[in-house]
Amino acid sequence: MKQSLFTIKENIALTHDIMKMVLSGDTADITRPGQFVNVLIEGQYLRRPISVNDSIDGELTLIYKIVGVGTEKMAKMAPGETLDILTGLGNGYDITKSGDRPLLIGGGVGVPPLYMLAKQLCAKGCDVTVILGFRSARDVFYKDEFEALGAKVFVTTEDGTAGTKGFVTGVFGEAGDYTHTYSCGPEPMLRAVYNTSNTSGQYSFEERMGCGFGACMGCSCKTLYGNKRICKDGPVLVKEEIIWEK
Repeated sequence: MKQSLFTIKENIALTHDIMKMVLSGDTADITRPGQFVNVLIEGQYLRRPISVNDSIDGELTLIYKIVGVGTEKMAKMAPGETLDILTGLGNGYDITKSGDRPLLIGGGVGVPPLYMLAKQLCAKGCDVTVILGFRSARDVFYKDEFEALGAKVFVTTEDGTAGTKGFVTGVFGEAGDYTHTYSCGPEPMLRAVYNTSNTSGQYSFEERMGCGFGACMGCSCKTLYGNKRICKDGPVLVKEEIIWEK
């Protein structure tokens, strides 16, 4: 973990409540897709954990949803302003387990960390398929960016206003054969992927975090191998260790 100051280069809206922020700073320890950062926002007691969308050559990209006072303040920040950020947090995804045809599944704000993952998988020659799930057409983002990497992309919306009507698991059949799954999103979606998929996989959990680096134990969850802290031992868990709470 490292504490650094980052300078905002860009802070733009992707949808009505999704923002993209590009920052410059020390990204040396942000190398694995699925890691996250913890952002200090002036006037807020707790830092905000945000998944890394991309990290390359001293440039960090974050995609975040405006959900409260903290992220509302972030959305109003302008290029040239700085943010105090903890980097190098979380275990991230293991791309060595992907096989030749990985299937990536993201729901809502679970979509951003899959971009860096897809980029690395495409770079190593994998045939990547991505399923993106949203509530409606106005919530859809990053479809074109995934396709630009060379991935095959399916979009689902709950109301059917874009892509296929329904949930992400409804297009598993269209996605074809796959060798491994990578997913990130709300727990109901992760459970559905778990129950539908026929291979091993890696699941990134969205838990509320206090400290973000394993000290407060506020985001502990049960696994086959004992309690794990989502912020430090996760946020990525492998399929075989997950115990779902009723």
